[in-house]
Amino acid sequence: MILFSKEEGLIKATGIRKLDGARDANYKLPHIAVGVFSEYLLDDIVEKFECIKVGFISGANCSRPVYIMKYEDIKITLFMAGVSGPWISTDIEELSANGVDTFIIFGNCGVLDKKIEDCSIIIPNKAFRDEETSYHYVPDSESIEMNKEYKNIFKQVLNENGYKYEEGATWTTDGFYRETKDKIEMFKQKGAVCVEMEGASIAAVCEYKKLKYFTFYYAGDNLDAVEWEERSLGQLTSFEKKARVPYLAFELARKIECK
Repeated sequence: MILFSKEEGLIKATGIRKLDGARDANYKLPHIAVGVFSEYLLDDIVEKFECIKVGFISGANCSRPVYIMKYEDIKITLFMAGVSGPWISTDIEELSANGVDTFIIFGNCGVLDKKIEDCSIIIPNKAFRDEETSYHYVPDSESIEMNKEYKNIFKQVLNENGYKYEEGATWTTDGFYRETKDKIEMFKQKGAVCVEMEGASIAAVCEYKKLKYFTFYYAGDNLDAVEWEERSLGQLTSFEKKARVPYLAFELARKIECK
């Protein structure tokens, strides 16, 4: 059982590590951050855009880069997002210590409806909390609402760029090797259209810390089948399609900044 507490934690986020390894909470990053889970997409972005590496988010066994990038007339904090609730919550905590107050985070998901096209866009409107991190940030509940702030603006971005999309609930899980047929059917019956590992945590951390956010997915593997279908789950599979997805996040950031 996980006990939610309203008290502040003893350990405080002190910001990203700068290139010299030091932390400096007084160092201010652009207030809108875009988080990318795929290292291949991140490398592609860094190659195509003006990006300056300014630091990294460090852990016991790895470090993930943080950049300041220029997109048209705005600057964005760009970071490699950590996979799973504990990792992404750490990212949000540390980046917010450096002045980030708005997060746009996107990545791959599995689909629970085979009619959802491969690499198509999914907008989650709530997350079923089949993980643990979210329970440390908001009280116990079956689900948490998502994306109340920028959904309509993002739909405008999709329409302007000719994207179809699916909107529905997501199933956030800690154990993707335990995505069993009975669980899949149960969450489908509750209205879930996809499954991933961070959605509920992102929503809970941002709600607790009073941060703004938007998260969306591009469809990967299919679990609505007799046997698992990998489809485009592999990092480089259908990469040309995937490489267009970051532009949706950047356009959303631009509209948020300019509204």
